[in-house]
Amino acid sequence: MDEMTHFPKLRFPEFSGDWEEKKFIDISEKIKDGTHFSPNTFDESDFLYITAKNVKNGHIDLTNISYVTKEEHKEIYKRCDVKFGDLLLTKDGTIGQACVNSLSEEFSLLSSVAFIRLNSFNSNNFLYQLIVSPIGQKEINKSIAGQALKRITLTKIKNFKSFFPFLLEQKKISNFLTSLDTKIEILSKKQELLSEYKKGLMQKIFSQELRFKADDGSDYPDWEEKSLGDIGEFKTSSVDKKIIEGQKLIRLVNYMNVYKHENIDSSATEKLMTVSANETQLNSSNLKRGDILFTPSSETPDDIGHSVVIFEDLVDTLYSYHLIRFRPKAKLDILYSHYFCNISDVLRQISRVATGSTRFTVSLSEFSKIQVNLPSLPEQTKIANFLSPIDSKIEQIAKQLYETKQFKKALLQQMFV
Repeated sequence: MDEMTHFPKLRFPEFSGDWEEKKFIDISEKIKDGTHFSPNTFDESDFLYITAKNVKNGHIDLTNISYVTKEEHKEIYKRCDVKFGDLLLTKDGTIGQACVNSLSEEFSLLSSVAFIRLNSFNSNNFLYQLIVSPIGQKEINKSIAGQALKRITLTKIKNFKSFFPFLLEQKKISNFLTSLDTKIEILSKKQELLSEYKKGLMQKIFSQELRFKADDGSDYPDWEEKSLGDIGEFKTSSVDKKIIEGQKLIRLVNYMNVYKHENIDSSATEKLMTVSANETQLNSSNLKRGDILFTPSSETPDDIGHSVVIFEDLVDTLYSYHLIRFRPKAKLDILYSHYFCNISDVLRQISRVATGSTRFTVSLSEFSKIQVNLPSLPEQTKIANFLSPIDSKIEQIAKQLYETKQFKKALLQQMFV
C-alpha cells in the first residue's frame, strides 16, 4: 500500500477514497469503565454484575455471573451507566475481549471492563469487528502495562488510533462480517448439540439401557465383564524425539497426536515427527491395525486416558515413550474399539487409580485392571455402525466451522487499515 493512501486491501467495489485516522475518543459520546466495588453478595439478587470473565468476543457470558442489590447497583450506576448497544471491552484478565451489549436491562459493571458509546456517525458493530481483527488486537497488545497484573488503562483506550471509513461503508463491512459470525454461531451450536446427543446415546448403550437386536429379531448374548488385561496387552515404548546416527528414520506418534484425537493413518504419517529407532524399538513399538494408543499421564487425574485407534498397519511408524499401546488379543470390531474406552465409566476408573502430585500417572498394571462390559462381536458391529455416522456428521460440521473461521480470519486481515 502507498504510504499516502489509507484504505484496505479488500474493499466493496462501490466505495472509494481514503479512510480517516481517528482516536476512539473522537468517535465516541462516552468512554468509561466500571467501579472497584466489591458486592456484599454473589447470590442472585436484583441486578447483574458484569466483570471481565463475563465478556467474551461477540457475547456476554452469563454463566457464573455475580449479582448486586438494588442499593449497590444504584451507587455503581451513577458512574457507569452502560446501555444497550454500547461496546464492552475488557481491560484486565483476558485483555481485549469485546462485544456489543445485547442486554436490554440495566446492569452493574466492574472496573475490569470499559464501555464505549459511539456517536451517531459510527457503527458499534464495525468497531467490534475492528477490535477483534489483527490490527485491533495489535493496538491493544502494545498498550498493555503492568507486571503481576497486566491491564490497559481507560486513557489508553480513549487514545487508541485507527482508520475509519464513512458510516455507510462501516455498516456494509460490519453486516457482512456479522453474517459470518452468525454462521459460526449456528455451526458451533450444531456441533455442541450433536456431541451432547451422541454422549447421551453412548451413556444409554454402554449402560445397556439401550440394546440392539440381531437381524433376525433375536436378542444378542449378555455382555461379559472383563478387565482390559483379559482382552489385550499394554506396552510402553522407549522411543524418544531424537535422531541417532546409524539408526533407521521413522515417524513418531506423540502425546499431543493422541490427546487431540487425531486420525492416525498412512495418509497422515507424513505430518508426524521424524526421529530414529533401533532394531529392538522397531519390533516392540510398532503400530498395527486394531492397536489403541492411550495417554497415561496428565496434570489432573480426570484428563488421563485419551485414546485413538489405529485403523491400518503403519509402516515405519512408532509411538513415543509418553504413550502406551493396547494390543487386543480378543476379537474386537475395530470401529467399536473407537468407543468402548471413551465412556464415562472407563474414564472414571482410570482417574481413580492415578497417582502423583504435580503430574498424575496410571501404570500399565492399573490400566490392565480396568473393567469393561464387552458385548458379542455382532453387537459390537451394530453399535459401531450406529455411532459412526453421528461421528461423521460431527466431523463434517467441525470442518465447516474451521473453514468459516479461517475465512473470516483472512478477511479481518484485509478489510481494515
